[in-house]
Amino acid sequence: MPQAPQRRHALTVGRAAAIVIGTVVGVGIFRTPALVAANASDEVAFLALWLAGGVVSLVGGLCYAELAAANPNVGGEYHFLSRAFGRSTGFVFAWCRMAVIQTGAIAAVAFVFGDYATQLVPLGPFAPALYASAAIVVFTWINLLGRSPSTLTQVVLTGGTLLALAAVAAAGLTAAPPSPQLAAPAGGVVTVAGAAMIFVLLTYGGWNEAAYLSGELRNVQRDMLRLLVVSIGVITLLYLALNVAYLRGIGLEGIRDADVVAAELLRRTMGNEAALVVSLLVAAATLSTLNAAVFTGARTNYAMGRDHALLRPLADWDARRQAPARALWLQAGIAVALVAFGSVTRDGFATMVEFTAPAFWLFLLLTGLSLFVLRWREPDAPRPFRVPFYPVTPAIFCATSAFMLHASIMHTGIGALVGVALAASAVPFLLLARRREIARGTALPPSE
Repeated sequence: MPQAPQRRHALTVGRAAAIVIGTVVGVGIFRTPALVAANASDEVAFLALWLAGGVVSLVGGLCYAELAAANPNVGGEYHFLSRAFGRSTGFVFAWCRMAVIQTGAIAAVAFVFGDYATQLVPLGPFAPALYASAAIVVFTWINLLGRSPSTLTQVVLTGGTLLALAAVAAAGLTAAPPSPQLAAPAGGVVTVAGAAMIFVLLTYGGWNEAAYLSGELRNVQRDMLRLLVVSIGVITLLYLALNVAYLRGIGLEGIRDADVVAAELLRRTMGNEAALVVSLLVAAATLSTLNAAVFTGARTNYAMGRDHALLRPLADWDARRQAPARALWLQAGIAVALVAFGSVTRDGFATMVEFTAPAFWLFLLLTGLSLFVLRWREPDAPRPFRVPFYPVTPAIFCATSAFMLHASIMHTGIGALVGVALAASAVPFLLLARRREIARGTALPPSE
C-alpha cells in the first residue's frame, strides 16, 4: 500500500518526453508543408512559421499542465470546460468533438493516406476519397475486433513513421540545393501568416497530451516545465530539420507545388522507385495515426453517451469485443460523410483542416480562459503545477487562440459556416436534455 504512490509517480522526464514526441510526430509533416509554403513569402518566413508553432505549443502546454494537474480527470477539455463554464458548455464541446473535431481529424488523416496510396495505385480523380473511406471502414472494423487486434495493429504500423522520417531527411539533406525561386503569396502579411499557422499548428497537434502525464511525474512542479521544454524542443528541431530537407531537396516553389511533398522529394533526388517506397512508408504511417484516432475518438463518444441521457445509445459496450460498437460505427459514418464532402472540393485534406479549425480554436480559447476562471473561483485549490509568469502566459495563449480562430474563419470561408452549423445543432439536443432532466427532477446546477 505505501508503495502505490511511488509506482504512480515514477515517470521520468525522458520517458514522458518520448510519449509526447511519439504522440505529436505523425503524418502531418508529410502533407502540411505544401500548404504552409503556399502562404510563406520566402524560405526564412517558411522556417520561422515552424519555429513559431513550437513556441505556441509550449505556451499552450504550460496552460494545459496547470489545468490537468489541478483537475485530474480523463475527460480533459470536457472536464475543464464543464467546471469553468457549466455542463452546457461541456456538452457543446463534446458534441462538436463528435460531429466536427475528431471526425474531421479522422477524415483529414484518411485523406493523407488516400493521397499517398494514389501514388502507388491510381484509381482516377476520386481515388484519394475512395482510399480514405475504405481506410476508415477497415480500421473501424479492426477496432470492433477488440482492443488486442487494434493495439497490435498500432505497434506494427508505428515503425512506418520512423522509417519514412529517416528516408525523407536523408534524401533532402544530401541533395544538391535547387535554384532559388521567389514568389510571394497573395494577401496581407497577417492574413497569410494566419492561414499558414493553421496548418503548422495542426502538425504540432497533440502537445496538450503532455498535460495528462502530470500525475505520473516524480516532481510535477519541477519536471513538468522540463518535460514541455524537452519534448516540444525536440519536436520543433525535428520539424525544422525535415523542412530544411524539403527546401534543400526541392525548394520552396517545389514544396508549394507538391501535394505529396515527401514522395516528390524522393522522386527528384532518387527516382520514381524511391518515391513509391516512401509513399508506401508514409501510407503505413498514416494508417497508424488513423487507427489511434479511431480508437480514442470512439471512446470519447462512449463516455459522452454515459454522461448524457439523450446520447445513451452511444454508451453501448460490447463486452465480448471490449469495444464501443455503436460509437465506432457512428464515428465512421460521420467521418465517411465528411470525406464525401471533401472529395468535391479542391483539396480534401485542406478542406477537412479548414472545416475543423474554427471549432478547434474556439474551444482551445475557452480552455485557456477556463484557467483564469478557475483561478478566480477557486484561489485556494491545490495546484501541483502552476503556469509560470501568470497571468502573462495564459493571456498570450488566449490571444493566440483568438487570433487563430479569426484567421481560420477568414481563411475557411464557407467551410467555417458548415462547421458552425454542425456545432449549432447541439443546441436543440441540449435544450431537450435539460427539459427531460427538469421533468425527471435530475437537473444539475449549471456550474456542476
